[in-house]
Amino acid sequence: MSGATPGRGLVLVVEDDRAIADLIGLYLRRDGFGVHVETDGSMGLAAVRRLRPVAVVLDVGLPGTDGIEVCRRMRADDDWTPVLFVTARDDEVDRIVGLELGADDYVTKPFSPRELVVRVRAVLRRAAGPAPAAAVVVGAVRLDPAGRRVHAGEREVVLTSTEFDLLAHLMRSPSRVFSREQLLSAVWGYAAAAATRTVDVHVAQLRAKLGQASPIRTVRGVGYAAEPAP
Repeated sequence: MSGATPGRGLVLVVEDDRAIADLIGLYLRRDGFGVHVETDGSMGLAAVRRLRPVAVVLDVGLPGTDGIEVCRRMRADDDWTPVLFVTARDDEVDRIVGLELGADDYVTKPFSPRELVVRVRAVLRRAAGPAPAAAVVVGAVRLDPAGRRVHAGEREVVLTSTEFDLLAHLMRSPSRVFSREQLLSAVWGYAAAAATRTVDVHVAQLRAKLGQASPIRTVRGVGYAAEPAP
């Protein structure tokens, strides 16, 4: 089921609860997005490949092919369209956002449809990327804002748009300690105390990808900073 595609582009909503899908679609359309809805994972994946949406709002608990598998297949296709997961259980957050998939963001049910739209807009701003700037180097990690590429030593590291922007924000101010709330505001575009866990999960994902070259240091009780690896 599709809606007209205004200037903000088409968002694919993959959600098997029709009432929730309709509510998400209503608020996205009010904000100027086109919306296409699918109710199962296989059809959702086919729609991603056919429609090339600007973002995907993806329920985790889909019948058949679940949301995690849809996202995994997208990434296997080298499709890095921003994905915002919708999950019914907070204890799924580490699994869906972090160490396996590096999703761009998530909301847990019940959620505010207005907040979901804000998060979709923020995900798209991050995907567009900042204005080109000079390369930044901290220790063995080199970040190229213009090409949105990262190297750890000689190895290129593939990051999601959110991971890239989080790393860039830390590396542009080496040794400065940022709180989780500050990182949420600067990178995700919103600040909510209940959402700071997503920062920790994305930092874990970055460290896993960068390996021993990771410049991210945890400052206990405060937040994170970028410094050369010892």
